[in-house]
Amino acid sequence: MRGWKSFVKQWDIMTFYQRFESVVALFLTLLITLVVVVAVFRLFAGVINDLVLGAMNPLDHKVFQNVFGEIMTVLIALEFNHTLQYAVTRQQSIIQTKVILLIALLAIARKFIILDLKETTAESMFGLAAITLAIGIVYWLLRERDDRLLQTQALRHPENASTDAET
Repeated sequence: MRGWKSFVKQWDIMTFYQRFESVVALFLTLLITLVVVVAVFRLFAGVINDLVLGAMNPLDHKVFQNVFGEIMTVLIALEFNHTLQYAVTRQQSIIQTKVILLIALLAIARKFIILDLKETTAESMFGLAAITLAIGIVYWLLRERDDRLLQTQALRHPENASTDAET
């Protein structure tokens, strides 16, 4: 709530583009919120219909994959929505690359969960592994860079150094 109050206060001093960026981020937040609500409803209805009413066996590997794939979809959308809220409330001026990389890793993890190994080719597996490795390396490099920047800033300005390990 505090973010929204500061957002309203900052509206008058924002440039036209900053206002445009915030409005677009707000629209996307509302759109993704709608997607999350629909996805949660479908997940709930699917679980009730398929698992509780006995139409499908919950121990069946395919059912298990589908349910957890849908759960991961909801989690990915929630994380993406949370990231957009930073742009709306101007807590961060742009979407952070590290967060997008983490969301991509979540999406790849979802893909691995729903993957049918009997129907997947070796080339597809190598491709997914290469994408996962590449995104992981880029994330690690960005994290290392940010850690070095924080250490440099702490050495230059020890009075502003934070004791928590939040990044």
